[in-house]
Amino acid sequence: MDDILKNILKTFVSWTKLKIKIHLSEREVYPKARGIWWVSLGQNIGVETNGKNDKFERPAVVIKVFNNLSILIAPISSNIKKGKYIVDFINNEGEKNTINMSQIRSISSKRFIRYVGELNTNDFKKVK
Repeated sequence: MDDILKNILKTFVSWTKLKIKIHLSEREVYPKARGIWWVSLGQNIGVETNGKNDKFERPAVVIKVFNNLSILIAPISSNIKKGKYIVDFINNEGEKNTINMSQIRSISSKRFIRYVGELNTNDFKKVK
C-alpha cells in the first residue's frame, strides 16, 4: 500500500472513531439562526468541505433550526474565494471570511462543539 493511501485510510479511521463517539454522546446544544459555531464536519468525499484537526472541526453559520436535533448550516472558511455561492463577511476578530453556500447541509446538533459568535443581520440577509 502506498503512503498516500495509508494516510487517507488513517484519516478515515480516525474520523470513524470520532463519529461513533459523537453519535453516542448525550450532549445537548440549542443553536439559533445566525449563530457561528465550530462543528465536527468530519472527513468527507471529493469536493465536500472537510473538518480540520483531530476533531475534524470547522466553523459554520446556522441558517435554520428545524428542531433541537436537526440544523441547517453552511461552512465558513478563511480561504477567501469569489463565486456565485460565496458570501464574504468580517468575523469578530476583524478578519475576512467566506461562507460557502454550495456546501450547505443539515447536521445533527450533536456535531456542535463550541459557540463562537453571531453573524450580523446584514450578512445573514446575504446568506438568506
